[in-house]
Amino acid sequence: MTGEPILSEHLDELTAAMADLTQALENEPVEAEILDAVCADAVRAVPGADMASITAIRDGKPETAASTDDRAVEIDRVQYAADEGPCLRAAETGEIVRVPLITAGQAWPEFTAHARSLGVGSYLAAPLRVDEHLSGALNLFGYGDHGFAEADSQLLRLYTTIVSFGLRTTRRYHQARRRAADLEAAMRTRAVIEQAKGILMAVHRISADDAMKRLVAESQHTNVKLRDVAARFVEELSSDSPG
Repeated sequence: MTGEPILSEHLDELTAAMADLTQALENEPVEAEILDAVCADAVRAVPGADMASITAIRDGKPETAASTDDRAVEIDRVQYAADEGPCLRAAETGEIVRVPLITAGQAWPEFTAHARSLGVGSYLAAPLRVDEHLSGALNLFGYGDHGFAEADSQLLRLYTTIVSFGLRTTRRYHQARRRAADLEAAMRTRAVIEQAKGILMAVHRISADDAMKRLVAESQHTNVKLRDVAARFVEELSSDSPG
């Protein structure tokens, strides 16, 4: 029975961390700020975690995209240089990697030696896969030799699942907004060009194709974008018209 209040407390921390992350996503920060928030809330949500970092794999090369402590970045870099370590294992296999540093020396000697020299005794990494542009691992570092518990692994797995969904949804939202803005700009451009063509056709009694050719020729001659040529033409003709 004693385990239930502890689990409930941990779930409460996870819920609070996710609420903070959701609020951060709603504020539309840059990606670096989002990933920093992910790291900070991971330390809060998982018992025994004292530092966190995010390994991002870009064009096949790992880099630390966010962290809560420079020591975590140092430990990550040792793994990247050796081309092996628990963060890379988690990113490559898609599996949780949970290790007490006291037993990790044989598998990852460079990582283990450097991590222990910085006071880290336990390590937990979970794959973090958002989309084709962002994948890697969320890494937790503990100063104690507890090696993290299986329950910690499950909490981190749940956390990274929700984080991945949130980041993926946010990215798609921003992509949709950019596409909508691009479409709106394209429609405005088309409208002013059509207006200029109509004026040319009426004034010079020419076809739509000939009107378009005149606009294109002016754009090429003046090295000014077609939309700007059309807009300037419409503006000048409008200002010349009697009030």
